Amino acid sequence: MIRLSLLILATLLAGCATVPLEEPATRARIADSSLPPMKAFGAPRPTAPIQSNTNIAADFLLLHFQLESGRSLPVFTRFESPITVKVTGKPSASLGPDLRQLLIRLRNEAGIDIRQISDGDANITIESVSRSDIRRALPQAACFVVPNVSSLAEFRRDRRKPKTNWALMRDRTQLGIFIPYDAAPQEVRDCLHEELAQAIGPLNDLYHLSDSVFNDDNVHTVLTGFDMLILRATYSPELQSGMTLDEVKAKLPNLLARLNPRGNSVGFRQIQKTPRPWIDDVQTALGPGANAKTRRTAANNAVRIASEQGWQDHRRAFSHHILGRMTQTHDPLLAQQHYATALHYLDQTPGTQLHRAYITTQTSAYAIATGDGARALIQIAPALPVAQRAENASLLASLMLLQAEAYDLVGQPDKARAVRLDSLGWARYGFGSDWSVRAKMREIAALNPQGTRGG
Repeated sequence: MIRLSLLILATLLAGCATVPLEEPATRARIADSSLPPMKAFGAPRPTAPIQSNTNIAADFLLLHFQLESGRSLPVFTRFESPITVKVTGKPSASLGPDLRQLLIRLRNEAGIDIRQISDGDANITIESVSRSDIRRALPQAACFVVPNVSSLAEFRRDRRKPKTNWALMRDRTQLGIFIPYDAAPQEVRDCLHEELAQAIGPLNDLYHLSDSVFNDDNVHTVLTGFDMLILRATYSPELQSGMTLDEVKAKLPNLLARLNPRGNSVGFRQIQKTPRPWIDDVQTALGPGANAKTRRTAANNAVRIASEQGWQDHRRAFSHHILGRMTQTHDPLLAQQHYATALHYLDQTPGTQLHRAYITTQTSAYAIATGDGARALIQIAPALPVAQRAENASLLASLMLLQAEAYDLVGQPDKARAVRLDSLGWARYGFGSDWSVRAKMREIAALNPQGTRGG
């Protein structure tokens, strides 16, 4: 229901280097004139889920019958008629095309009858407001969705009334989604995917899901094949609003066998519940408001809990990833050990290539900072198509800018210039303003011990 603003994915390389405020290095000056046009991703290429249908059924129930707080929901809810969507406020230029693409995916991949309208009342109103307005409403949110309202003003007025209480809903007829207009195009798109998916589908987020936007680790930023299966099941004719957990549970085996036949041949995996203290420590470490010492303490606690739980999956890897981020400013060697541990656990968890790609931004940055361009190039190469397939422009641009520095280090300046130029269109989508793109270029250029050489 709320997309949290988590630092680990908002600032991929923060802490790797001190960004100079003076004129950028020669190789970064390409951005001082006009930037290349913004790039856009082509047709989506979601990967089909690889889980057992038994696991998917259990996840479906957790997603639909609990809130993120852990509170149980008494009945299943969804829209019971064709869904209309309207945009109000001051939408950014990228919102329209990205919303149209998302609605096409929801119709084609999830089989949901959903369309955009320009006049009249809509089931879902997407109001484009400022980030400061969102922070005033919910300080930790990047964007959010609320039942039975159509404007932020209405939410402020009615936020403590029963009408905005998710637990009291028995069906869905009207929801409001609040998205920033003064954010990077990718952040706007990511908010569209997560909040619209929760407006029409599950209300919960689960950290144990490795391939889903219904996970507050924010690794996946566009709806995955797993997510589309969950949404298709949500709107299957076997289900309807008002059904109890036991009633839905009884329908799921045949329903999923029809929608996902390959899931019947995949073995069941026992998944341990994610304890609330671990979630709280993760959110303290990554969310706004805490000082550095508090963040490190929380990150250490998350690693301890993950170890005590005996996890061998991406949650344990994520714990070490966080602690690496909290450690690298004062002990970069120890941070690299945490990243290596994280990669070890990701190797044991299917479908975590995107998680690995995020860690690659850290390990390759360290290789560049220590002058080992060849090692950085080896690490970066497999991560590039992963970021491309995940439609993650900020990650893709960061990896390409790192690759350019690595090419400079190994004495291939022509390749470095070509990759750096190619990255800028993605950077414009991923980071937004020209200032933000130039700042990211300077940040990554500052890692290179060769300084201004190689431009």
